[in-house]
Amino acid sequence: MLSNESSRTSPSHGRRRGLLRGLVTLGVILVWFAIGGLGGAAVGSLSEVQENDAAAFLPEQAESTRAGELAREFSDQSTLPALLVVEGDGPLDPGQIGEVQAFADRLPALELEDGRTLGDLVVQPPVAIPSEDGEAVLVTIALDADTANEQVGEERTVNVVVAELRDAAADLETDGLEAWVTGPAGSIADLVEAFAGIDGILLLVALGVVFVILVLVYRSPSLPFTVLLTSLFGLSGAALVVYHLADAGVLVLNGQSQGILFILVVGAATDYSLLLVARYREELRRVTSVHTAMRRALRASIEPIAASAGTVIAGLLCLLLSDLSSNSSLGPVAAIGIVAAFVAALTLLPALLLAGGQRFARLIFWPRVPRPADDAPDTEAHDETLEEVEARSGVWGRVSRGIAAHPRRVWVSTAALLLVAAAFVPTFRAEGTSESDVFLTQVESVAGQEALARHFDAGQVQPITVVAQEGDLDAVLEAALGVDGVEDAAAVGDAPAGPPGDEPVPPRVVDGRVLVEVVTAAASDSQEATEVVRDVRTAVHDVADDALVGGAAAERLDTQETSTRDLTVIVPTVLGVILLVLIGLLRSVLAPVLLMVANVLSFGATLGIGAIVFNHVFDMPGADAVVPLYAFVFLVALGIDYSIFLMTRVREESLRHGTREGVRRGLAVTGGVITSAGVVLAATFSALAVLPLLFLAQLAFLVALGVLIDTLVVRTLLVPGLVHDLGRASWWPWGTRIRD
Repeated sequence: MLSNESSRTSPSHGRRRGLLRGLVTLGVILVWFAIGGLGGAAVGSLSEVQENDAAAFLPEQAESTRAGELAREFSDQSTLPALLVVEGDGPLDPGQIGEVQAFADRLPALELEDGRTLGDLVVQPPVAIPSEDGEAVLVTIALDADTANEQVGEERTVNVVVAELRDAAADLETDGLEAWVTGPAGSIADLVEAFAGIDGILLLVALGVVFVILVLVYRSPSLPFTVLLTSLFGLSGAALVVYHLADAGVLVLNGQSQGILFILVVGAATDYSLLLVARYREELRRVTSVHTAMRRALRASIEPIAASAGTVIAGLLCLLLSDLSSNSSLGPVAAIGIVAAFVAALTLLPALLLAGGQRFARLIFWPRVPRPADDAPDTEAHDETLEEVEARSGVWGRVSRGIAAHPRRVWVSTAALLLVAAAFVPTFRAEGTSESDVFLTQVESVAGQEALARHFDAGQVQPITVVAQEGDLDAVLEAALGVDGVEDAAAVGDAPAGPPGDEPVPPRVVDGRVLVEVVTAAASDSQEATEVVRDVRTAVHDVADDALVGGAAAERLDTQETSTRDLTVIVPTVLGVILLVLIGLLRSVLAPVLLMVANVLSFGATLGIGAIVFNHVFDMPGADAVVPLYAFVFLVALGIDYSIFLMTRVREESLRHGTREGVRRGLAVTGGVITSAGVVLAATFSALAVLPLLFLAQLAFLVALGVLIDTLVVRTLLVPGLVHDLGRASWWPWGTRIRD
């Protein structure tokens, strides 16, 4: 009969139980509101604890890191140069050059927002240097690197300086002159500006897209707000923890990690909420007590949701094996987000759904309020006939019948199509990109770098550095000068150079070592310069085994090579960890192996389609070396969720009805909610594309596409067809209790 707890207890006992439930519900909501109050402030403060300097991400054993440490011994201060490039529409006359020089002379007195002057931050007075073609002037503002990276209020000093320089340089843009502030300082400022949209536009777009989808799914004015509220409070909890850990230096947070954290929490919390709400609605059609319905829903949902969260967390924590701190820290940052989403979905969401009590809790589903049939027996879903289940499930019932009619044809043809798409994986270009290709919109640092390259040796700005023994100096110079793409090479002198014709300045020697600066024809932030570094290292190491090659281009090379190494270590580890989780969840070996193969095939198809789109549709310059790694971790860890949601229900149904009927029932019952969850996650990751950065746009495309393939192809066709075809053998070796 219908479950009605009040009929089994006395009125006074029922009232006490109701009061206790109300107090618990209120307590959970109040605790989360307190977390939201503290975490909301942390969300807006995460940018204050970001670290976006690529050099800080490299491991200590990287050659460029060790070279940088030794190179600092040759200078009293490390610098972060801001470059002011002034270009005319033809040869500059003496008056224009003098105007730029006068501007450079005034720069030390330029006042900043915090009351300091630019002169307090530079290590030497700015000097204006005309180009050899006479059409441009370069002013180098050498900022003290340590001071430039200090936090000033809500911004770093370098961002404040670049903003002031750009405002002041606008005065030069007269009489046919045009000015840009570029160089390393300008690039950092533009990168920070690009990430500034994380706190505002990214979150708003993600929430807006999710809200529209939830309205279409629930057709209720209030339930979407409840689910979104759960996601927002989960994000607040995650931000609170991440902020304090980053502030204490326990982990490194950069702009891309923060953006991924936001998207991951919103997407995962919404997915978990969809699964719980679907089961809760199902139970509300069977019992009169909303508390009983919620208890049953939680009991049925906790295993697949916990398995999903655990799988994602395990996959993400494998990033700790990365030698790049930006990658290794993303693991715990994102894992904290998943934990927060999991806890919010299983504590705050039930409390919000039950806040109306027995009388009003169902109204949150209005206008389609789920109610049990009057005086009908309490019929569980597994007591319904297969025909009734498929009829009630609408389109997903028809899909399950179609797969059951030709299971082998379905899974073989699906796998073949995925293999065709995966065949294009070798054409995916992930060797790295130039710094100017990072931005999808026109920014001043890139425009200035292009102007710099038109009139100056761009490689002089941040030359390759070689630290070698004094006795190897001549051999190192000869080797470096023999590399294609190298314009010049010279040892750093022990004194300022004198007038032409004077005696050459002897090299500066520190602990028996000398520092050589190698100027490339290409700018140091270009991929061409990165390739030159590779050749310089080979040439120099052939003549001096202990020489170390560093500099900005070398840091880019080490980052790319470390990312490639991470792929070979992290990918098999993620597969192994997730496989073990699935074996424990499904009590089988064969089924988890099949799921892993299916999801790896899905990832290959995604990467293959991505290669076609990036290379031939959008004509992109390539991809960062870390894109395939991030895409793999997110797609395998997140994509397996939908197979988990399906297969846990299939196993539940198979224990009562046999494997083949269990597949049909499981697919029919879960089809709608899993599809909704996949669309939500794909939409939230797509929101990353609003940030004008190549890396995030490519990651957004790959993850969104991969999630849709997992949801609509792998979970809908490949896995059900394969398991239906194999029958009980799918549960080998522990499937003796399950029939075909």
